[in-house]
Amino acid sequence: MKLRHGLLTGSILAAMAALGPVLSVAPASAQPVQGLYVAGEGGASFNQDQRVRSSPNFPDGRDSYHTGATGIGSVGWGLGNGFRVEVEGDYRNNGLKSFGSSGEGHGRQQTYGVMANALFDLDIGKSWLYPYFGAGIGYAWQAMNAGVTAPGFSQQIGGTFGNFAYQGMFGLAFPVPWVVGLSATAEYRFWTMLGPQSHGARSVGTVGGYDSVKEFGVATGNRSTMTDFNHSLMLGLRYEFNPAPPPPPPAPEPAAPAPTQSRTYLVFFDWDKAVLTDRARAIVATAAQASTHTGTTRIEVDGYTDNSAAHPGPRGARYNMALSLRRAQAVQAELVRDGVPGTAIDIHGFGETHPLVPTAPNTREPQNRRVEIILH
Repeated sequence: MKLRHGLLTGSILAAMAALGPVLSVAPASAQPVQGLYVAGEGGASFNQDQRVRSSPNFPDGRDSYHTGATGIGSVGWGLGNGFRVEVEGDYRNNGLKSFGSSGEGHGRQQTYGVMANALFDLDIGKSWLYPYFGAGIGYAWQAMNAGVTAPGFSQQIGGTFGNFAYQGMFGLAFPVPWVVGLSATAEYRFWTMLGPQSHGARSVGTVGGYDSVKEFGVATGNRSTMTDFNHSLMLGLRYEFNPAPPPPPPAPEPAAPAPTQSRTYLVFFDWDKAVLTDRARAIVATAAQASTHTGTTRIEVDGYTDNSAAHPGPRGARYNMALSLRRAQAVQAELVRDGVPGTAIDIHGFGETHPLVPTAPNTREPQNRRVEIILH
């Protein structure tokens, strides 16, 4: 039994240690959780068998526990680059099942504490699934109110002990599409508390110490557990108060609209680019040919961007204004190559203003990344 639990714990810790470098080289990018969020989750608590050592006149052995319950509430802050930090309060409750090979347990062990966690969210290219992993440290208390009954022996255990604790976690977040900012979570945690955890005990019956046996009677002393390892499987909800806008679904490159009464042509660009695609050059050529077959006296070339930016705010707006002008200049140069006199062309850059498609802030919208060629 002792060897089996040691191997189980070692395997879990080794897997968690290997998880970090594997994820760090995986071809995934961060999901930008931004600002304040709250989370809550609950589920099943599994205690590994805990090795017991007692003061003289108490038997040593192992405690085994029933599957119990766990609940966690947390408040956190997303940094917008995949990392987030949070503070949690946690509670675990497991009933004592047995002691050693013949002792029947009753009552329960409860742990509760406060942890500070650091986590990292991953974007694996699925809008409905975001894995995450992390670790935390904190302080916890373990309360025992339990007893053991065996042939010729009974023991009552009580008291609360506090010590430092640490944990590792891996989970999956599933954004709820009809509630912006809300995600369902499924999570595994490994949690442990530094030991030994010492509690008081009172035994009645014939009890044995390290190298002696005490006849029937009453004995009191310390009862310490040495291997407090807990595994939790939980489901929960997380709500972000300032969620990043969801990425737009991929859209085919818009086709050039037919010339209208205002003789306007639209040229579209890739995100953060001012380079004409083959399709864009074909649209510019069509506009150039139309200008030579109509009574065009002036050609207006207006550049625009969407409202996304690597650095939101005034800095991003200035960058988008310059990008829109570069796009207008690229179209002007192509018109000149197609035979339009440069003196007949007026260019303007309007940045992220006057969107063709209204969107939420910081949204990559292909139809807003455009240049309008207007034949007057």
